[in-house]
Amino acid sequence: MGEWNPDILGDGFERLTLELDPDAEGEVVATLVRARPHPGARLFGDLRHTDVLYVHGWSDYFFQTDLARFFTERGARFYALDLRQYGRSLRPGRAPGYVASLDVYDADIAAALDSMGTAREGRRLVLFGHSTGGLTLTLWAARHPGVAAALVLNSPWLELQLGPLGRQALAPLVNARARWDPLGTHPVVDLGFYTRAQREVGTLPESPAGWRPAQGFPTHPGWLAAVIAGHARVASGLDVGCPALVLLSARSTVTLTWNDAMRETDSVLVVDDIARAATRIARTVTISRIEGALHDVFLSAPEARDAAYAALGDGMRGLA
Repeated sequence: MGEWNPDILGDGFERLTLELDPDAEGEVVATLVRARPHPGARLFGDLRHTDVLYVHGWSDYFFQTDLARFFTERGARFYALDLRQYGRSLRPGRAPGYVASLDVYDADIAAALDSMGTAREGRRLVLFGHSTGGLTLTLWAARHPGVAAALVLNSPWLELQLGPLGRQALAPLVNARARWDPLGTHPVVDLGFYTRAQREVGTLPESPAGWRPAQGFPTHPGWLAAVIAGHARVASGLDVGCPALVLLSARSTVTLTWNDAMRETDSVLVVDDIARAATRIARTVTISRIEGALHDVFLSAPEARDAAYAALGDGMRGLA
Protein backbone atom coordinates (compact mmCIF):
# COMPACT_ATOMS: atom_id res chain seq x y z
CA MET A 1 0.00 0.00 0.00
CA GLY A 2 1.21 3.50 -0.81
CA GLU A 3 1.10 6.58 1.37
CA TRP A 4 -1.91 8.78 2.09
CA ASN A 5 -1.26 12.42 1.21
CA PRO A 6 -3.22 15.67 1.59
CA ASP A 7 -5.85 16.11 -1.14
CA ILE A 8 -6.80 19.19 -3.15
CA LEU A 9 -10.12 19.28 -1.27
CA GLY A 10 -8.32 20.53 1.82
CA ASP A 11 -8.68 19.75 5.51
CA GLY A 12 -10.23 16.38 6.28
CA PHE A 13 -9.49 14.82 2.86
CA GLU A 14 -6.58 12.61 1.84
CA ARG A 15 -5.67 10.73 -1.33
CA LEU A 16 -3.88 7.47 -2.08
CA THR A 17 -2.46 6.58 -5.49
CA LEU A 18 -3.33 2.98 -6.44
CA GLU A 19 -0.74 1.43 -8.74
CA LEU A 20 -2.44 -0.86 -11.26
CA ASP A 21 -0.97 -3.28 -13.78
CA PRO A 22 0.42 -1.33 -16.74
CA ASP A 23 -1.18 -1.77 -20.13
CA ALA A 24 0.17 -1.44 -23.67
CA GLU A 25 0.35 2.34 -23.28
CA GLY A 26 2.28 2.26 -20.00
CA GLU A 27 1.52 3.43 -16.46
CA VAL A 28 -2.00 3.00 -15.09
CA VAL A 29 -3.20 4.33 -11.75
CA ALA A 30 -6.43 4.99 -9.91
CA THR A 31 -6.76 7.35 -6.94
CA LEU A 32 -8.64 6.76 -3.71
CA VAL A 33 -9.82 9.78 -1.70
CA ARG A 34 -10.97 9.46 1.89
CA ALA A 35 -12.80 11.79 4.24
CA ARG A 36 -11.87 11.48 7.88
CA PRO A 37 -14.91 10.48 9.99
CA HIS A 38 -16.60 12.99 12.25
CA PRO A 39 -15.07 12.40 15.75
CA GLY A 40 -18.32 11.98 17.69
CA ALA A 41 -20.16 10.04 15.02
CA ARG A 42 -17.40 7.43 14.87
CA LEU A 43 -18.73 5.99 18.13
CA PHE A 44 -22.43 6.76 18.02
CA GLY A 45 -23.47 7.35 14.39
CA ASP A 46 -26.02 5.05 12.76
CA LEU A 47 -23.54 4.18 9.99
CA ARG A 48 -20.43 3.69 12.14
CA HIS A 49 -19.99 0.13 10.85
CA THR A 50 -20.30 1.20 7.21
CA ASP A 51 -17.85 2.08 4.45
CA VAL A 52 -19.03 4.06 1.41
CA LEU A 53 -17.26 3.87 -1.95
CA TYR A 54 -18.25 6.60 -4.42
CA VAL A 55 -17.54 6.45 -8.17
CA HIS A 56 -17.95 9.54 -10.38
CA GLY A 57 -19.49 9.91 -13.81
CA TRP A 58 -18.13 10.61 -17.30
CA SER A 59 -15.67 13.52 -17.65
CA ASP A 60 -15.71 13.93 -13.88
CA TYR A 61 -13.85 13.37 -10.61
CA PHE A 62 -14.72 13.47 -6.93
CA PHE A 63 -15.28 16.93 -5.43
CA GLN A 64 -18.62 16.57 -3.59
CA THR A 65 -17.46 17.40 -0.06
CA ASP A 66 -21.00 17.88 1.28
CA LEU A 67 -21.89 14.35 0.23
CA ALA A 68 -18.84 13.01 2.06
CA ARG A 69 -19.80 14.90 5.20
CA PHE A 70 -23.35 13.53 5.03
CA PHE A 71 -21.88 10.08 5.60
CA THR A 72 -19.04 10.92 7.97
CA GLU A 73 -21.41 12.82 10.27
CA ARG A 74 -23.34 9.56 10.58
CA GLY A 75 -20.20 7.62 11.46
CA ALA A 76 -19.41 6.05 8.10
CA ARG A 77 -15.98 5.93 6.54
CA PHE A 78 -16.30 7.67 3.16
CA TYR A 79 -14.08 6.94 0.17
CA ALA A 80 -14.24 8.10 -3.43
CA LEU A 81 -12.45 6.58 -6.40
CA ASP A 82 -11.11 8.56 -9.34
CA LEU A 83 -10.94 5.78 -11.93
CA ARG A 84 -8.00 5.38 -14.30
CA GLN A 85 -7.68 8.34 -16.67
CA TYR A 86 -10.06 10.56 -14.73
CA GLY A 87 -9.31 13.50 -12.46
CA ARG A 88 -6.47 12.74 -10.08
CA SER A 89 -5.62 9.64 -12.13
CA LEU A 90 -5.11 11.39 -15.48
CA ARG A 91 -1.75 10.75 -17.06
CA PRO A 92 -0.38 12.49 -20.18
CA GLY A 93 -0.44 10.86 -23.58
CA ARG A 94 -3.54 8.75 -22.94
CA ALA A 95 -7.18 9.20 -23.97
CA PRO A 96 -9.10 10.55 -20.95
CA GLY A 97 -11.75 8.15 -19.69
CA TYR A 98 -11.14 5.55 -22.38
CA VAL A 99 -11.68 1.85 -21.80
CA ALA A 100 -12.77 -0.84 -24.25
CA SER A 101 -14.82 -2.65 -21.57
CA LEU A 102 -16.34 -1.47 -18.32
CA ASP A 103 -15.11 -4.73 -16.78
CA VAL A 104 -11.61 -3.21 -16.87
CA TYR A 105 -12.60 -1.20 -13.79
CA ASP A 106 -12.71 -4.39 -11.74
CA ALA A 107 -9.00 -3.81 -11.08
CA ASP A 108 -9.57 -0.21 -9.92
CA ILE A 109 -12.40 -1.22 -7.60
CA ALA A 110 -10.52 -4.23 -6.23
CA ALA A 111 -7.51 -2.05 -5.39
CA ALA A 112 -9.77 0.48 -3.68
CA LEU A 113 -11.59 -2.12 -1.59
CA ASP A 114 -8.31 -3.73 -0.57
CA SER A 115 -6.96 -0.38 0.62
CA MET A 116 -10.21 0.37 2.46
CA GLY A 117 -10.04 -2.93 4.37
CA THR A 118 -13.83 -3.22 4.46
CA ALA A 119 -14.03 -7.00 4.17
CA ARG A 120 -11.06 -7.65 6.47
CA GLU A 121 -12.64 -5.57 9.21
CA GLY A 122 -16.14 -7.02 8.78
CA ARG A 123 -17.73 -3.70 7.83
CA ARG A 124 -20.73 -3.11 5.56
CA LEU A 125 -20.10 -1.72 2.08
CA VAL A 126 -22.33 0.85 0.38
CA LEU A 127 -21.55 1.43 -3.29
CA PHE A 128 -22.50 4.90 -4.54
CA GLY A 129 -22.32 5.70 -8.26
CA HIS A 130 -23.18 8.75 -10.33
CA SER A 131 -24.10 8.57 -14.04
CA THR A 132 -21.53 6.37 -15.84
CA GLY A 133 -20.16 5.44 -12.42
CA GLY A 134 -23.63 4.19 -11.58
CA LEU A 135 -23.60 1.90 -14.61
CA THR A 136 -20.10 0.70 -13.75
CA LEU A 137 -20.99 -0.14 -10.14
CA THR A 138 -24.27 -1.79 -11.12
CA LEU A 139 -22.45 -4.16 -13.45
CA TRP A 140 -19.70 -4.74 -10.89
CA ALA A 141 -22.17 -5.54 -8.10
CA ALA A 142 -23.99 -8.02 -10.34
CA ARG A 143 -20.67 -9.80 -10.97
CA HIS A 144 -19.86 -9.74 -7.23
CA PRO A 145 -23.17 -10.53 -5.52
CA GLY A 146 -23.22 -10.32 -1.74
CA VAL A 147 -20.24 -7.96 -1.44
CA ALA A 148 -22.26 -4.76 -1.05
CA ALA A 149 -24.97 -4.20 1.56
CA ALA A 150 -26.61 -1.47 -0.56
CA LEU A 151 -26.24 0.24 -3.92
CA VAL A 152 -27.02 3.95 -4.25
CA LEU A 153 -27.31 5.37 -7.75
CA ASN A 154 -27.43 9.08 -8.51
CA SER A 155 -28.87 9.49 -12.03
CA PRO A 156 -27.20 6.29 -13.27
CA TRP A 157 -26.61 5.95 -17.01
CA LEU A 158 -28.50 2.68 -17.35
CA GLU A 159 -29.89 3.31 -20.84
CA LEU A 160 -28.77 5.19 -23.94
CA GLN A 161 -30.47 8.53 -24.59
CA LEU A 162 -31.98 7.05 -27.77
CA GLY A 163 -33.93 4.52 -25.71
CA PRO A 164 -33.90 0.72 -26.07
CA LEU A 165 -34.92 0.65 -29.74
CA GLY A 166 -32.42 3.32 -30.69
CA ARG A 167 -29.68 1.51 -28.79
CA GLN A 168 -30.44 -1.78 -30.52
CA ALA A 169 -30.35 -0.08 -33.93
CA LEU A 170 -27.12 1.79 -33.21
CA ALA A 171 -25.20 -1.06 -31.55
CA PRO A 172 -24.15 -2.97 -34.73
CA LEU A 173 -22.79 0.23 -36.30
CA VAL A 174 -20.87 1.23 -33.18
CA ASN A 175 -19.52 -2.29 -32.65
CA ALA A 176 -18.32 -2.50 -36.25
CA ARG A 177 -16.41 0.77 -36.01
CA ALA A 178 -15.06 -0.16 -32.57
CA ARG A 179 -13.41 -3.24 -34.10
CA TRP A 180 -11.41 -1.32 -36.72
CA ASP A 181 -11.12 2.18 -35.24
CA PRO A 182 -11.63 1.97 -31.45
CA LEU A 183 -9.94 5.32 -30.75
CA GLY A 184 -11.51 7.17 -33.66
CA THR A 185 -13.23 10.49 -33.12
CA HIS A 186 -16.92 11.18 -32.64
CA PRO A 187 -18.80 14.41 -33.25
CA VAL A 188 -19.12 16.56 -30.11
CA VAL A 189 -22.50 15.77 -28.54
CA ASP A 190 -22.05 17.56 -25.20
CA LEU A 191 -22.96 21.19 -25.86
CA GLY A 192 -22.01 22.30 -22.36
CA PHE A 193 -25.55 22.91 -21.14
CA TYR A 194 -25.18 20.76 -18.02
CA THR A 195 -22.04 22.63 -17.00
CA ARG A 196 -23.84 25.94 -17.62
CA ALA A 197 -26.79 24.82 -15.50
CA GLN A 198 -24.52 23.93 -12.57
CA ARG A 199 -22.71 27.24 -12.83
CA GLU A 200 -25.95 29.20 -12.91
CA VAL A 201 -27.26 27.27 -9.91
CA GLY A 202 -23.92 27.92 -8.19
CA THR A 203 -22.93 24.35 -7.27
CA LEU A 204 -19.92 23.77 -9.55
CA PRO A 205 -16.51 24.69 -8.09
CA GLU A 206 -13.48 25.52 -10.17
CA SER A 207 -11.71 22.35 -11.31
CA PRO A 208 -8.05 21.74 -12.09
CA ALA A 209 -7.32 22.17 -15.79
CA GLY A 210 -8.50 19.23 -17.87
CA TRP A 211 -10.25 17.37 -15.08
CA ARG A 212 -13.81 18.40 -15.94
CA PRO A 213 -14.05 20.11 -19.35
CA ALA A 214 -17.25 22.05 -19.97
CA GLN A 215 -18.16 19.90 -22.98
CA GLY A 216 -16.78 16.64 -21.64
CA PHE A 217 -13.94 14.43 -22.82
CA PRO A 218 -13.80 13.41 -26.49
CA THR A 219 -15.61 10.10 -27.01
CA HIS A 220 -14.42 7.14 -29.06
CA PRO A 221 -16.11 4.12 -30.73
CA GLY A 222 -14.46 1.56 -28.44
CA TRP A 223 -15.69 3.37 -25.33
CA LEU A 224 -19.23 3.84 -26.68
CA ALA A 225 -19.40 0.16 -27.59
CA ALA A 226 -18.42 -0.70 -24.01
CA VAL A 227 -21.18 1.53 -22.62
CA ILE A 228 -23.82 0.16 -24.99
CA ALA A 229 -22.80 -3.39 -24.01
CA GLY A 230 -23.37 -2.39 -20.39
CA HIS A 231 -26.81 -1.01 -21.24
CA ALA A 232 -27.69 -4.28 -22.98
CA ARG A 233 -26.71 -6.24 -19.87
CA VAL A 234 -28.96 -4.05 -17.74
CA ALA A 235 -31.83 -4.43 -20.19
CA SER A 236 -31.52 -8.21 -20.05
CA GLY A 237 -31.94 -8.12 -16.27
CA LEU A 238 -29.40 -8.19 -13.44
CA ASP A 239 -29.34 -8.84 -9.73
CA VAL A 240 -26.87 -6.71 -7.79
CA GLY A 241 -27.54 -8.84 -4.72
CA CYS A 242 -28.59 -6.01 -2.41
CA PRO A 243 -31.25 -3.29 -2.16
CA ALA A 244 -30.81 -0.40 -4.60
CA LEU A 245 -31.77 3.24 -4.11
CA VAL A 246 -32.03 5.24 -7.35
CA LEU A 247 -32.22 9.04 -7.20
CA LEU A 248 -33.39 10.86 -10.33
CA SER A 249 -34.68 14.22 -11.40
CA ALA A 250 -38.43 14.35 -11.91
CA ARG A 251 -37.98 15.59 -15.50
CA SER A 252 -35.53 15.78 -18.39
CA THR A 253 -34.73 18.59 -20.82
CA VAL A 254 -32.54 17.10 -23.56
CA THR A 255 -32.49 19.56 -26.47
CA LEU A 256 -29.98 21.05 -28.93
CA THR A 257 -30.45 24.61 -27.63
CA TRP A 258 -30.22 26.12 -24.17
CA ASN A 259 -33.47 26.11 -22.20
CA ASP A 260 -33.89 27.78 -18.81
CA ALA A 261 -35.62 24.61 -17.62
CA MET A 262 -32.17 22.99 -17.62
CA ARG A 263 -31.52 24.69 -14.28
CA GLU A 264 -34.06 22.36 -12.66
CA THR A 265 -34.11 19.23 -14.83
CA ASP A 266 -31.73 16.52 -16.04
CA SER A 267 -30.17 17.86 -19.26
CA VAL A 268 -28.06 14.71 -19.83
CA LEU A 269 -30.29 11.62 -19.54
CA VAL A 270 -33.89 10.71 -20.32
CA VAL A 271 -34.92 10.04 -16.74
CA ASP A 272 -38.10 8.12 -17.58
CA ASP A 273 -36.02 5.57 -19.51
CA ILE A 274 -33.54 5.37 -16.61
CA ALA A 275 -36.37 4.75 -14.13
CA ARG A 276 -37.67 1.87 -16.24
CA ALA A 277 -34.21 0.37 -16.64
CA ALA A 278 -33.58 0.64 -12.89
CA THR A 279 -36.37 -1.84 -12.18
CA ARG A 280 -34.22 -4.56 -13.80
CA ILE A 281 -31.15 -4.35 -11.55
CA ALA A 282 -32.27 -5.81 -8.23
CA ARG A 283 -35.09 -7.55 -6.40
CA THR A 284 -35.64 -4.47 -4.23
CA VAL A 285 -35.33 -1.10 -5.97
CA THR A 286 -36.47 2.22 -4.52
CA ILE A 287 -36.75 5.02 -7.08
CA SER A 288 -36.94 8.57 -5.76
CA ARG A 289 -37.78 11.30 -8.28
CA ILE A 290 -36.58 14.72 -7.12
CA GLU A 291 -38.52 17.74 -8.38
CA GLY A 292 -36.20 20.49 -9.61
CA ALA A 293 -33.06 18.32 -9.62
CA LEU A 294 -30.16 18.46 -12.05
CA HIS A 295 -28.37 15.42 -13.48
CA ASP A 296 -26.33 15.23 -10.28
CA VAL A 297 -29.19 15.59 -7.84
CA PHE A 298 -26.79 16.65 -5.08
CA LEU A 299 -25.59 19.63 -7.12
CA SER A 300 -29.07 21.06 -7.63
CA ALA A 301 -30.55 24.27 -6.26
CA PRO A 302 -31.11 24.26 -2.46
CA GLU A 303 -34.70 22.97 -2.34
CA ALA A 304 -34.06 20.04 -4.67
CA ARG A 305 -30.71 19.33 -3.01
CA ASP A 306 -32.38 19.15 0.40
CA ALA A 307 -34.99 16.77 -1.00
CA ALA A 308 -32.24 14.56 -2.42
CA TYR A 309 -30.45 14.37 0.92
CA ALA A 310 -33.72 13.61 2.68
CA ALA A 311 -34.34 10.71 0.27
CA LEU A 312 -30.78 9.48 0.81
CA GLY A 313 -31.26 9.68 4.56
CA ASP A 314 -34.45 7.63 4.36
CA GLY A 315 -32.66 5.01 2.28
CA MET A 316 -29.70 4.78 4.66
CA ARG A 317 -31.89 4.31 7.74
CA GLY A 318 -32.54 0.79 6.53
CA LEU A 319 -28.87 0.00 7.16
CA ALA A 320 -28.73 1.40 10.70
